[in-house]
Amino acid sequence: MSTAVIHTRAQAGIHALPVTVEVHLANGLPGLSIVGLADTEVKESKDRVRAALLNSQFEYPARRITINLAPADLPKVGGRFDLPIAIGILAASGQIPLDGLQHYEFIGELALTGALRSVRGVLPAAIQIRAQQRTLILPVANASEALLANGIHVLAADHLLDLCAHLCGRTALPAAIPATFTTIAAHYSLDLADVVGQPRAKRALLIAACGGHSLLLYGPPGSGKTLLAQRLPGILPPMSEAEALQTAAIYSVSHRGVDLDQWRVRPFRAPHHTASAIALVGGGSHPRPGEISLAHNGVLFLDELPEFDRRVLEVLREPLESGHITISRAARQADFPAAFQLIAAMNPCPCGYLGHPNHRCHCNEQQIQRYRARISGPLLDRIDMHVAVPPLPLHQLRHNSPAETSALIRERVCAAHGIQMQRQTNPNAKLTPAELELHCQIDTPSREFLDQAITRLGLSARAYHRILKVARSIADLAVSENITQTHLAEALAYRQLDRIPPQLDAEL
Repeated sequence: MSTAVIHTRAQAGIHALPVTVEVHLANGLPGLSIVGLADTEVKESKDRVRAALLNSQFEYPARRITINLAPADLPKVGGRFDLPIAIGILAASGQIPLDGLQHYEFIGELALTGALRSVRGVLPAAIQIRAQQRTLILPVANASEALLANGIHVLAADHLLDLCAHLCGRTALPAAIPATFTTIAAHYSLDLADVVGQPRAKRALLIAACGGHSLLLYGPPGSGKTLLAQRLPGILPPMSEAEALQTAAIYSVSHRGVDLDQWRVRPFRAPHHTASAIALVGGGSHPRPGEISLAHNGVLFLDELPEFDRRVLEVLREPLESGHITISRAARQADFPAAFQLIAAMNPCPCGYLGHPNHRCHCNEQQIQRYRARISGPLLDRIDMHVAVPPLPLHQLRHNSPAETSALIRERVCAAHGIQMQRQTNPNAKLTPAELELHCQIDTPSREFLDQAITRLGLSARAYHRILKVARSIADLAVSENITQTHLAEALAYRQLDRIPPQLDAEL
């Protein structure tokens, strides 16, 4: 036969869509043509495949070779199609048997010598191939990543010759062995006990960790805002296997790749304030995930929040609500998950010393208003908690008393997180309106108290719901089935910057 059909996968966002590589050999002038909406990188594979076959001592057919990548309307990008194209040519020319190829899927880039090189986006492909119950054949460098999808059969090869020997039944490829992982706690070297004082900010960090709430820390320079934010990952509950696979799949298709040493460790992304909107949400002619997607199931930390361009900050509004981002381009569209926990830090004014007891503020009222106006009301309204981090007195800095360690705090967080998972299978920050009505019921005196506070402070309906969610997390930490007025009062105390007027300097 002069026709062969090989199965592989194309990358589309974080999805791996099925592609069949159809190879046909016909009489006529020798040549090779690739059809099926192939990008430049795919079209260049004909030269890599030809050199790899010749250098591996195979015959390169002196016939008219047509390669169809179906479906024809799906864009194909990257060097991942080298291996299936080479296998298709060998099968169509009778150099390897056609029988059994339908049980395999091939992914990999070829070197000119015939060696197999790693490619991006292997994990999403492995997850989809597992559902089809096929065997995945790929380069050795990608084997550990593919095996993160438990239950898949993976064969890894270093060279095209090894793979063909297996397909011909001469020498079987050994099954790939899963990698071993270190304990999650070993990855967190930053301890919350290192932060001197700031009991109110630490309490807010504890509540944010157990419920997945967004948090804004504001205070003068050197008060410990960045130190606190950097230690949040060390007290977060561990990721489930499903969450870890989602996060690893995003890194698999990004330029960073999957770091197996960070398996099941929640990501912590801290882009510089000069980052563009595309760097934050993702983009490009072939859409790639941005910082908000790389922080999926983890933390996105924006230090010096007002120094970000306002248009950059505004792109966070929809992902904060929906938990995903859709990147649309003229020729294609890509969806990326973006369920991140936003932690931000800012100074109270441009000089940073508004309300400081030992430093004089040199900013006038207009400068302060312009500085605060860089953060829009709709964005601020989407942040669950606003907490002041006051300057630390010198005597407290010198005589620091022992503080609770991150390991002990993490135990409390995990206990409260477990209550939420058992009750509604998701953190309190992600409660739907129906779940909010069911799990955040309050008695009549508490409701009257909350209604009066909302009216007097001029808070929005969104802020009302977020206060209820924070109060639910406070109640979970106290192992309380019901939300009390005390829980509501504490949750209200964490909404400062959206008051009328903002009480920023008074808090400090």
